[in-house]
Amino acid sequence: MVVAKFGGSSLADAEQVKKVLSIVKNDSNKKCIVVSAPGKRHSGDIKVTDLLIGCANAYIKTGKADAELEAIIERFSSITEELELGNGIIDEIRGDLKGRLAIRGDMADDEFMDLMKAAGEDNTAKLITAYFNKCGHKSVYIDPKGVGFFLSEDFGNAQVLDDTYDNLKKLKDIPETIVFPGFFGYTKQGKVITFSRGGSDITGSILAAALDADLYENFTDVSSVYAVDPSVVPNPVPIIELTYREMRELSYAGFNVYHEDALIPVFGKGIPVHIKNTNAPEDKGTAILPEKARTSVPVVGISAAKGFMSINISKLLMNGEIGFGRRVLHIIEDERVSFEHIPSGIDNISVIVNEKFMTHEKEATIVRRIKDELKVDEVSVRRNLAIIMLVGEGMLHTIGTTARASAALARSNINIEIINQGASEVSLMFGVDSAAAVEGVRALYKEFFGR
Repeated sequence: MVVAKFGGSSLADAEQVKKVLSIVKNDSNKKCIVVSAPGKRHSGDIKVTDLLIGCANAYIKTGKADAELEAIIERFSSITEELELGNGIIDEIRGDLKGRLAIRGDMADDEFMDLMKAAGEDNTAKLITAYFNKCGHKSVYIDPKGVGFFLSEDFGNAQVLDDTYDNLKKLKDIPETIVFPGFFGYTKQGKVITFSRGGSDITGSILAAALDADLYENFTDVSSVYAVDPSVVPNPVPIIELTYREMRELSYAGFNVYHEDALIPVFGKGIPVHIKNTNAPEDKGTAILPEKARTSVPVVGISAAKGFMSINISKLLMNGEIGFGRRVLHIIEDERVSFEHIPSGIDNISVIVNEKFMTHEKEATIVRRIKDELKVDEVSVRRNLAIIMLVGEGMLHTIGTTARASAALARSNINIEIINQGASEVSLMFGVDSAAAVEGVRALYKEFFGR
């Protein structure tokens, strides 16, 4: 059994939808597909999810969003008209969107935003089901609420609840092709709630685990995962095989092919994942596996992400103060900020966090509390950091990787502000100024891939 997820680029217009049908019809093992909202048709286009966010924001601010609503309906109409689906489905989509706006009431802004964002995947699933059935491929739309696809009540960043997996097992008995909307689910109280952006990958992974799939395929607009972002280094080396750990590390630091949390559900079941190209389904793609053969190649990929900051704390004899690190993290937790890395020395510690979670008000509160409660010698904040990740299982068995990487960055006059390596030695993290991120990636690619 195969669960296949199709991303926004695979569903951007009618021609892409036809390709999806062809892919599903040509493999009888594809019993469950997960769909995203339509993505960009061209570089200057707007994704349907972004249109929905704009619509929600306009309605929150003014109580009206007529133009924004029509722009969304037009996107869906252009697809349904070319697929010759008739007016029924677009009338259903229009009614659904208007209904979501109508129940805004005194709903909290984040709850309303999730309700609106989810409309993209939900209506796309209904559209795809209608088209498949019109073409004679028996399919059924599945309402996440009806099958108990339950998530935690953390709007915009929900987590799957354990009983969801048992609830989804009943889908095995459905003979038709299952069409399941990605990205969202429901709280136990019946509220619509979404994963973080790109979360349709997570939906597919949850379904693959719940249904004990033999394979989880993720269809996008590239034929493989590459060793580095092609917009940074032209024609980079394709990666044929990755381990779960390697892919998660790369996704965390900027690889946009796959959501960083999407491997967690399939990890426990040992289900392989294949990244495939909707526009070239015959291409081999990239396999993401639980384990792979030992290799002498230390690095498989390099990625970078901007938007980080460090909270730098110094205190003499810190290393002998029991519970100091816990108390630092407790202060940060109180402000509902998660940490990314914690490099430390005997008298200092740095906590790396994502700037998007750290307002200037939260920063001021955290700095004040660290000074007052922990009686530190010094605390400072460094914004505008980028994290560059050097990733590869082979680093565990290779001597000199850190020296090579540091020398490559030095030759490009890039100052390393933070360096950290996890205990698994799958990744090596460098913190650099955001302005140096691109050049840093290029320098490391040249060092480890020779061009």
